[in-house]
Amino acid sequence: MEDNFVTYHLPDLEFQPQYPFLDLPQFQHPDDLNCVEKLLDEHCKNGFGNRKCIITDSSVWTYQDVLEKANQIAHILVDNFNLKSGNRVLLRSCNNPMMVACWFAIIKAGGIVVATMPLLRAKELETMVECAEISHIISDILLAEEVQLIKSNLVKEKIFFGNSDFESLMATKPKTFENYKSKANDIALIGFTSGTTGNPKMTAQYHKDVLNICEAFPNFSLQPTANDIFTGTPPIGFTFGLGGLVLFPMYFGASTVLIEKPNPDVLLATIEKYKVTICFTAPTAWRILTEKSKDYDISSLRKCVSAGETLPLKVWEDWYEKTGLKIIDGIGATEMLHIFISSNEEHFKAGSTGIPITGYEAIIVDENGNPAETNIPGRLAVRGITGCKYLNRIEKQQEYVQNGWNITGDIFKQDADGYFWFIARGDDMIISSGYNIAAIEVESVLLMHEAILECAVVGIPDQERGMLVCANIILKDKNLATETFKIQLQNWFKENAAPYKYPRIINFLDYLPKTETGKIQRFKLKQN
Repeated sequence: MEDNFVTYHLPDLEFQPQYPFLDLPQFQHPDDLNCVEKLLDEHCKNGFGNRKCIITDSSVWTYQDVLEKANQIAHILVDNFNLKSGNRVLLRSCNNPMMVACWFAIIKAGGIVVATMPLLRAKELETMVECAEISHIISDILLAEEVQLIKSNLVKEKIFFGNSDFESLMATKPKTFENYKSKANDIALIGFTSGTTGNPKMTAQYHKDVLNICEAFPNFSLQPTANDIFTGTPPIGFTFGLGGLVLFPMYFGASTVLIEKPNPDVLLATIEKYKVTICFTAPTAWRILTEKSKDYDISSLRKCVSAGETLPLKVWEDWYEKTGLKIIDGIGATEMLHIFISSNEEHFKAGSTGIPITGYEAIIVDENGNPAETNIPGRLAVRGITGCKYLNRIEKQQEYVQNGWNITGDIFKQDADGYFWFIARGDDMIISSGYNIAAIEVESVLLMHEAILECAVVGIPDQERGMLVCANIILKDKNLATETFKIQLQNWFKENAAPYKYPRIINFLDYLPKTETGKIQRFKLKQN
C-alpha cells in the first residue's frame, strides 16, 4: 500500500509559487518520470557504463558499478525491509560512494530521500524522524552511535552499510531492478531548511525538480561535459552539495571525486591528484585555499563555485590574482533546491551575486510587497522552475510564498544593469563557514542546561568564518560566570547538538535587553 503522507501534507496549489518557465523545452518531462533513470540508468543503457562515475582515494566506481549497487540496495529495501512507495527514508553518511548508491536506491524503490548532515546528534535526528514520519533509516556504520540512540515508534528499520553483513546481503541480490513507476510531480526528496529542534521546516521537491536544476545552473554557469571531474566540500545532505557533487556530474555523464573528511589541504591535493576541473565550496574555504594554492598544481581547474553565504569581494579578488580564475558566486535555497542567481562568462560583475539564471526571474520588493526602485535594498523575491513546498507548515508557506513569488528572507539590491547585490540576511539565520544555523535552535539546546536561566543567540561578523555564533547568557548562579565554565558549556553543547552549531563566543550578562512587550532586542546584542 502506498504511503500518502507527503500527498496529504503538501500545500494546496493556491499557496504554491508560480512556475513561469516550465514551458521551455529543457524543462518539460513525460508524466511518468523517475529521475534516477536519467541520472544513472540511461548512461548504462547508452553504452557508457564503463565510464568513471565516483572516485575516492580507495576506489573507482563506474556508472555500471553505481547502477548495480543501487539496484541491489533497492532490492534489500523492498524485499527485506518492506519499503513502500512514499515511505520517507533518513539517509546518514559522510560523502562516500555508498551514500550515493543508497540515495539512488531509495528513489528507485519508490521511497523519498531525507538526507542529513553527518554531524547531527540523536535529538536532532529524532526531531526530523517525528516531523517527516520517517519509517526507515540508512546509515553508515561509522555513524551508527547517534542513530542507535533515536527513540521513535515511527522507525520500523535501522539499516547500516559499511559492514560485512550488509555487503554479504547485497551479494545475494540481483544487479537489475525495475524502477518504481513514479510521476514527474511525485516527491523525490525532502530537505530540512533551518533548525532541527521544535517544529522545523521541511520542504519537498518533485522528481522533475531534480532534473530541472541540472538543466539550469550547470548549463548557465559551468558548461559541463562528460570529460569534467567535479569535487568539493559541501555535504551531500546539503542541497548545494547534492547538486554540485552528485546530480550535476551524473546528469552530464561526468565523474565526481568524493572526500569524506575535507579540509583545505585535502581539497587542494585532490584537485592536483585527480586533475579536477570543477570545484564547489564555501567562501570561507576559498579564502584559505587562496593562501595555500601556491603549494599545489591546480592548473586543471576551469570553474570554481561558491555558495552557502555571500562571497566577499576581497576573497574573489585574491583568488583571481593568484589563479586567474573567476569564482562563480551563487545564491540558492533549500526551498528552491539549488542556485537561482549566479554569473557566467557573459554576465559577470565582481562583487555581485549575478543575474537570474535560465529558468528563473527575480525582483526586489519593499516591505509592502511592491517592486523596489533601482539600487534600493529590499527583500529578494524569486520564481522559476522550482519553488517552496513546505510540508504541514501552512503558516510558513504563506510567509515564504507571496503573490506567486518565493520570498527568500535575504536583503538585496538590483542595479541598473539588472545585477543583484547582497546586502544582509533578513532574519536571525547565522551562516558560519557555509552552515546555516538558526539562532533559535542554539538557544533551545542551551536552555536545556540546568545552569542557564535565559539566553539569546546572535551572529557576530567574522573575517574567517563569515559569522560566529554568539550566546548571551544569564546564569542562575552568577558565581559560575568564569572562563572555565564557558569551556565546559561549549563542550556540553557539542555533546548534545551538532558541533558546528556551538557558540564560539559566550557572554555572561546580568540581563537581556528587551522591549516593553518582552521581546529581546537582538540588534543591541549585535552591537556589543
